[in-house]
Amino acid sequence: MPRALSDERRDLVKAIGDFCRRECGTKEQRDKLTANGQEQHNQQLYEKMAALGWLGIAVPEEYDGAGRSMVDLCLFLQETSYGLAPISGFGTTVIAAAAYDRFGTEEQKRVVLEGVTKGRVEAVSMSEPGAGSDVGALTCRAERTAGGYVVNGQKTWCSNAHFADHILLVARTGRGGTKHEGLTQFMVPTDADGLRVKGIDTMGGRDVNDLYFTDTFVPDSAVVGTPGQAWSQLMAGLNLERMILGALMLGVARRAFDDTLAYVRQREQFGRPVGSFQSLKHRIADMATELECAQLLLDDVAAAIEAEPDRVFAREASMVKLKCTELAKHVTLEGMQMMGGYGYATEYGMEALLRQTVVSTVYGGTSEIQRDIIGKTYGL
Repeated sequence: MPRALSDERRDLVKAIGDFCRRECGTKEQRDKLTANGQEQHNQQLYEKMAALGWLGIAVPEEYDGAGRSMVDLCLFLQETSYGLAPISGFGTTVIAAAAYDRFGTEEQKRVVLEGVTKGRVEAVSMSEPGAGSDVGALTCRAERTAGGYVVNGQKTWCSNAHFADHILLVARTGRGGTKHEGLTQFMVPTDADGLRVKGIDTMGGRDVNDLYFTDTFVPDSAVVGTPGQAWSQLMAGLNLERMILGALMLGVARRAFDDTLAYVRQREQFGRPVGSFQSLKHRIADMATELECAQLLLDDVAAAIEAEPDRVFAREASMVKLKCTELAKHVTLEGMQMMGGYGYATEYGMEALLRQTVVSTVYGGTSEIQRDIIGKTYGL
């Protein structure tokens, strides 16, 4: 947890921690909430958080929110991921809500932003089978017709579409001078005619989907922002997506560290706790130091973004995403190694944390892409 917090923020952190311990603090509770780990989101639990007003941190006050705060958002994400709360729909919802808030019509804002405070979930769809890191290569088309557009094509890796209200779809509406021109964002209801959502089985359970659009009509009122300008709109939201992923994974990393520490303090071999052996003690020290560094980085960038919300912190936000996701994967792997066979057993939970962190260095921009972005900011 950040060092310097106001009393109000400390109370928020404590309240979230108490809630998670009460509602999903045991493996038995989490298994019941997630269908034994197959589902990453429990809507009933999510709506309880909405009733407490916590989801409003992603929504401006005029839409019944608490007012957007990057610091508060990062605190919420860290504490809920540390508490293993199954609310995977929140991250994509925040990203979508920010896009609607910045570029949407008044009606789009009303529907989405007020829905967020009530516990409704939103999804975002950019990736395609042939367009992942290279978003400009996408081919899903939205062709102009009377009163709107007709969408045809396939999207993939769309998180949470199977229980979201809408999908913020990025589709090609034309061609311009560069491959990034001619992209448009649309607000598509998940029950739209011609849209089929098919789940993708992964090592982490079911949270991503293929989307198939077959002559799916969307009206002109579904366009989000300026037609053909989706790329610049997407760039405006990069701070948020990277900070969300960084904060989530730092919370998981902290949880993995604490669980590992508790184990090596208690587990005895050769007549003493295994944590007292130098090989493990030094690994614990290294992980603790890296976690402190990551926390300071996250706190510093969150405060900077809160102070200048309209500025794009390309280098700093990429550093947060890179550092926190790579560290989370490292800590969970180290935790499994230090816990031995018990780290591999589902009873102790470390293997679940490992499965959760492995993909974090891939989605939202791979670690390789983040390093490339950081290098470019130095003129390379």
